[in-house]
Amino acid sequence: MRHTSLERIPGIVAGLRHSFAQGVTRPESWRRAQLERMRTLLLDRGDDFEAALAHDLGKSGAEAQLTEIGFLVAELDYALAHLSGWMRPRRVSVPLAVLPASARIVPEPLGVALVIAPWNYPLMLALSPVIGAIAAGNAVVVKPSELAPATADLIAKLVPDVLDRRAIAVVTGGVPETTALLAERFDHIFYTGNGRVGRIVARAAAEHLTPVTLELGGKSPVYVDDTVPIAETARRIAWGKFMNAGQTCVAPDYVLGSRAVLRKLGPALVDAIHELYGTASAGNSDYGRIVTDAQFERLVGYLGDGEALSGGEYDASQRWIAPTVLQDVSRDASVMQEEIFGPILPLIEVADLDDAIALVTEREKPLAAYVFSSARAVRMRWETETSSGALAFGVPALHLVAHELPFGGVGESGMGAYHGERSFLTFSHEKAVLSKPLLPETLAVTIMPPFTKNKADLARGGLRRLL
Repeated sequence: MRHTSLERIPGIVAGLRHSFAQGVTRPESWRRAQLERMRTLLLDRGDDFEAALAHDLGKSGAEAQLTEIGFLVAELDYALAHLSGWMRPRRVSVPLAVLPASARIVPEPLGVALVIAPWNYPLMLALSPVIGAIAAGNAVVVKPSELAPATADLIAKLVPDVLDRRAIAVVTGGVPETTALLAERFDHIFYTGNGRVGRIVARAAAEHLTPVTLELGGKSPVYVDDTVPIAETARRIAWGKFMNAGQTCVAPDYVLGSRAVLRKLGPALVDAIHELYGTASAGNSDYGRIVTDAQFERLVGYLGDGEALSGGEYDASQRWIAPTVLQDVSRDASVMQEEIFGPILPLIEVADLDDAIALVTEREKPLAAYVFSSARAVRMRWETETSSGALAFGVPALHLVAHELPFGGVGESGMGAYHGERSFLTFSHEKAVLSKPLLPETLAVTIMPPFTKNKADLARGGLRRLL
């Protein structure tokens, strides 16, 4: 993978800031043109992106289209359809005491944004925040992950050829290049990855009082009770878990259920895995690979933390780990101490609903929580008694494709959100604008000194009712 020269990085950022100051990115026509060009790029070079994703992660063409290329095209279509409305100033009311006056909220771009992308969805998670940054009228530099080198190289090659390089730049490389970028001043930093690096990003941003969006992760729990059809539940859990070989930030991390439920769910998960992936052998093109040797070794270390109902096999030469369901897993096992981020699904027995909720709330707040129950009271307890970035009933991960839902974490799973209009707002400042005519002069008789008895009486009582 090509690395951007460290000496060039300050100049790249300075060039973007100059373009922003010159107003290059502000017109709606410019924003719309960049989004349309990105859409054309994804459609015209889809085969190339599929090949890069297959090289980096073993993704099938269908999965690459569904979870990366097609996802971005849908997001672009939504942004293009709503851009004019997002940019339009919004009138708001003013208190009676301020009249005559008018007020509105005007969205304005922040300036120059930095997007630092992860390796697990190296195309989608690099360009999705960029869509929001461009729509909001910012200049932006994107840093793809060095752990997905083929995809990073393709982004670095194609994006400058298609988008306006005066205001949109790509920096490639690893830790030194990221460190050099973080030494620069940005107006917003958007980072997707783990909490350890998220803290580094936040500390660097604090030096310049730069706002950040941190899309992190966590152990997203699944709760299953006896009120739902087990086969259908197992199929959806298996799909959400083993997509991209489990390397998804919102993948189900572990399953909670009573002994009776898990006794039925375990075999159903085995059947679902066979239905989705066949034997899930190392030659199965529908099933991905682990991104690096280090990640592979970490995941293999978890396989001894329980009894494998399904899977447990692996091939180091291909960084392949079979879809694995573990039973008889202790809550204190190593696999339960950090986000798994791989194709291993522990089944954790709980005494009852209270026990399940307590287990989740005693841990850090996850990026998502999934509940399979048809009981309204059970659903309501999860909604009111637990905190997570998102809560979904009956299906994992699918909330990501709902444009009207903000996507983001809470606590250790992140801060800030994006998708749809929330992406536009993330990269915007909502400027408050108040306009009051000089005549007729209403302030002199209400709030300006000298404070006569009438004004004092008004301040003590009547004026409060007009504010």
